[in-house]
Amino acid sequence: MTAAPPLPTFAAPHIVREDTADGRILLRSTDPLAPHAVSVVHDFRTHAAAHPDRLLVAEPAGDGWARTTWGAMRAAVDRLAQGLLDRGLADRPVMVLSGNSTLHLTVALAAMTVGAPVVPTSVAYSLQSADHAKLRAMADLVRPGLVVAETPEFAAAVAAVGGEVVLGPGGLSVDDLAAEPTPAVDERCAALRPDTVAKVLFTSGSTGAPKGVLNTHGMLAANQQQMLQAWPFLAAEPPVLLDWLPWSHTFGGNHDTNMVLAHGGSLWIDDGRPTPALIGRTVARLADVHPTIYLNVPAGYAALLGHLERDEDAARAFFARLRLGFFAAAALPQQLWDRLTALAGRHGSGMRMTTSWGMTETAPAATTAHFPITRSDCLGVPLPGVELALVPAAGKRELRVRGPNVTPGYLRRDDSPFDEHGYLPTGDAVALVDEDDPAAGLVFRGRIAEDFKLSSGTFVSVGTLRPRLLSASEGLVTDAVLCGEGTDAVRALVWLHPDHAQRHHDGVPDEGLRADLAATLARLAAEGGGASQRVERVLVLTEPAALDAGEITDKGYVNQRAVRERRAHLVGLLAAEPPPPAVVTRTTG
Repeated sequence: MTAAPPLPTFAAPHIVREDTADGRILLRSTDPLAPHAVSVVHDFRTHAAAHPDRLLVAEPAGDGWARTTWGAMRAAVDRLAQGLLDRGLADRPVMVLSGNSTLHLTVALAAMTVGAPVVPTSVAYSLQSADHAKLRAMADLVRPGLVVAETPEFAAAVAAVGGEVVLGPGGLSVDDLAAEPTPAVDERCAALRPDTVAKVLFTSGSTGAPKGVLNTHGMLAANQQQMLQAWPFLAAEPPVLLDWLPWSHTFGGNHDTNMVLAHGGSLWIDDGRPTPALIGRTVARLADVHPTIYLNVPAGYAALLGHLERDEDAARAFFARLRLGFFAAAALPQQLWDRLTALAGRHGSGMRMTTSWGMTETAPAATTAHFPITRSDCLGVPLPGVELALVPAAGKRELRVRGPNVTPGYLRRDDSPFDEHGYLPTGDAVALVDEDDPAAGLVFRGRIAEDFKLSSGTFVSVGTLRPRLLSASEGLVTDAVLCGEGTDAVRALVWLHPDHAQRHHDGVPDEGLRADLAATLARLAAEGGGASQRVERVLVLTEPAALDAGEITDKGYVNQRAVRERRAHLVGLLAAEPPPPAVVTRTTG
């Protein structure tokens, strides 16, 4: 008997376009959303019964891994769920301060099983903030019944948050909270409905104060079904992930973790990070894991790629059974895309690179590129069940969305986030790849609120120009803040890759660095376009973006306006005549 052929990576998209009398473009898939479970919790329980001995989660422990099977996790979840019921905590939010871990997953599943919303918060707000102001504001809004903090280093954050019951040092142990499960656990799970709130996830605050986004069980379950219909291979190939992305953010906590739960896969928690000090841990873990799907932010790929290019063993482990490479949360410089796909080709990998667009309010995927693409700025097409509206705004088209994966609103806010047609405005600008073919997808045109005008009246699209500048730097620059509002040229504040930090002394680049930065600006200018498409000057920043000052979000996204406002004196140096020694120009270096 011959084995069935493997399922395809992508399902062909079927997209229709409608143009309205008021100038909107409407896009949707003609494929209906198929039936699915009420919640990801139901998927979890189904898979735990079907394959109890399969690995569900592994976390680093010394030189090895602490592994937990699906069956063991189900038993632990039910015991904690009963403990929540016994202590009257099943109707109160559970706030998790600590990061990704087996305990974190256990607590989250236990809370969601009995209908208690989970509120995972960024570790940065606990450990990198001096005043815990954002964390306190979140706790005041959520009013948690249980606060989870696994290690003593969270003591100050726990004190700032309060909470009636604490799980962790100084509070209850897991054994203190857990109890022998009764039929009440199953009854509470059976009572879950699509509109039951599963999580409250806070937005990053990149364009304002963080808001508590209601994530319902129906949103999360629908989104996994939508992704399954775009990636049909998931039905037969349980995903194996090596993942560090924080569960306080919708990318790691919903998109990735729920993919494992919905499709019976295995999640290996990566203790590496996209930093010079920690990326080596990710590289070392590849020998154990061999992921089938690799999901990361562009900064993660930038940090990892050099290691894979230099280390043949690591590259072989990475590509051994990799079907998909996926990025989201920010634009991937085309130069990184090209290097990664070239490396895959050298190792004989059939891996495909892809991406999607989404946000905390969309659970998160609303579009995905489930077709072969070669350009890194293509966001794909609407998923089954998602309806998009492209609405004229500030000379661009704002992306608006509605569908079963869209939030009903924000915690303790009565104002509706939707427009008059029931679409959620996103503030993101997009354009069609091909005006005559809606199935060719959308391209990202930046955050409308980040864009600014030059003195000529020409808009600078930060979301488009920034990744082009990073790509032109060929790894020299890791991030950039574009400046020049109301002037005749675009200039930039930039952060160097750590490998080049020693080339900058007393605020001034050495001659070699000046030449390399000038060459970066020349390469960008050679791509063509007017003043809004090139950068004339750069100044290197040595102070990292400050979390408490709002310069950077918990997931590492730089708030352009906040940096420009806080460092106005440096923005002024960029425009000074003659240019001071700290400034590098395109024409003179």
